[in-house]
Amino acid sequence: MENEADTMKEEIEIEFKCVVTKTQFDQLVAAFDPGPFQQQSNHYFDTPDFLLKEAGAALRIREKGGRAEMTLKEPADTGLLESTVSLSQLEVKDALAGTLPDNKVISRAAGRAGAANFAHFGTLSTTRAEMAYEGGLLVFDHSTYLGQEDYEIEYEAKDASGEDVFYQLLKKYGIDYTPAENKIRRFYHALTQHGGN
Repeated sequence: MENEADTMKEEIEIEFKCVVTKTQFDQLVAAFDPGPFQQQSNHYFDTPDFLLKEAGAALRIREKGGRAEMTLKEPADTGLLESTVSLSQLEVKDALAGTLPDNKVISRAAGRAGAANFAHFGTLSTTRAEMAYEGGLLVFDHSTYLGQEDYEIEYEAKDASGEDVFYQLLKKYGIDYTPAENKIRRFYHALTQHGGN
């Protein structure tokens, strides 16, 4: 029987995101009162020449509430395919120091990249609150990375019909839709600018 560390969970992620201003973010938090915010850290990994990024994929370790997991996100016909395994704190420490664990997510990432020499290239910290909304999950994120910060509203849905729910919410609060790249793409963009300075 596999133990928890060897078990890989797979699911399709369908989400809709919008970048908002701090004022809009505060307005939405006051309106919805989603409950306490929790801190989480996303540590991003790729090959030195960013082969995962080139393949449209992303590898991260997320630490939240004393737990850690490694996730590979890959393009799917609808949304993204997320493959996830749990990690121990020692495995996280080793990964950040350059020794990644041998698990099914790493094997899948190596197959996607055509290489397995993954290295940690940065961390994005997010303060997040979540709540159930119209059959999905409404997420409030304030992220900081590389001297930058942004505010984002995200709606995770079971299917594409969640798009209408999300747009109606934005319309109700007078927020113009501003597409939000996923966090790792925003991090890559900031990293490129940061490295150019």
